[in-house]
Amino acid sequence: MPQGFTVRSKSAASIVKTDGSIERFDGEKLIASLRHAGAGIHTAERITHTITAAMGSEVRSQEIYRKAFAMLRREARSVAARYALRRALLEFGPSGHPFEDFVAQLFKAEGWNVEWRKIIQGKCVTHEVDVYATRGKETLAAELKYHNDAFYKTDVKTALYVKARFEDIWHCDPRVRNCPIGRGMLITNTKFTSQAIEYSMCAGLELLGWSFPDEGNLYDRIISAGIYPVTTLTNLKRSEKRLLVDQGIVTSAMLLEHRTVLRKFGVTPERIGAILSEINSLSETTVYDA
Repeated sequence: MPQGFTVRSKSAASIVKTDGSIERFDGEKLIASLRHAGAGIHTAERITHTITAAMGSEVRSQEIYRKAFAMLRREARSVAARYALRRALLEFGPSGHPFEDFVAQLFKAEGWNVEWRKIIQGKCVTHEVDVYATRGKETLAAELKYHNDAFYKTDVKTALYVKARFEDIWHCDPRVRNCPIGRGMLITNTKFTSQAIEYSMCAGLELLGWSFPDEGNLYDRIISAGIYPVTTLTNLKRSEKRLLVDQGIVTSAMLLEHRTVLRKFGVTPERIGAILSEINSLSETTVYDA
């Protein structure tokens, strides 16, 4: 950290967030987000100092993100990829199917046997569940809600709807058919409203979101499993990411396995080497602190 550097207080500048709301800048939050991505304390503080030194009285949150990402990208691409993880999930859109495929790969990495979009007969009607997973004697069904907008929250109406579907499956008559689900989960790539959380905790519906629960949330599980969206790779062009996702390649591990597709897309051998190197570096757990 530069000599004499002190993180600017919340009152030093105003941040205009993507949803239009305004809040005071807090340098400690930026440092925390950089540290969360794997940057060392000195790196995080140095980047924060560089950004705040050039900051006016008002700045957009996207600008802060772009500057921080660019600095990380020059120094440690794997850390930059983790820092961009939330936005990488947004690049799966516009449909929710790639996100469903990604979550299925995440569950597989955690030791589950997974079926995609399985049709299950409930007491009253049949239901298609986005992810059906078994692990030992555990059985789990997950309904996924994907959003292209990071600030769009999954609300209580969705939680009510999903819980009703699971109730119909849980109430099937075991004398007539096997009732195959022990747990029901609602998963989103963004956040939940407070009412959705309150209802689900009361009703027994498990939630998994970007930052919910506090521990073991979607971000934590992605990092722990080492299963990264292919869209998080900084050496790929946006058009190449789209082509890969359209081919059903949604994780960096899948691209490593099907690396020959890069040649078909016209990627040069030099760039292929850089892409594969970045994929391998994502699995490293060491903190970068140059």
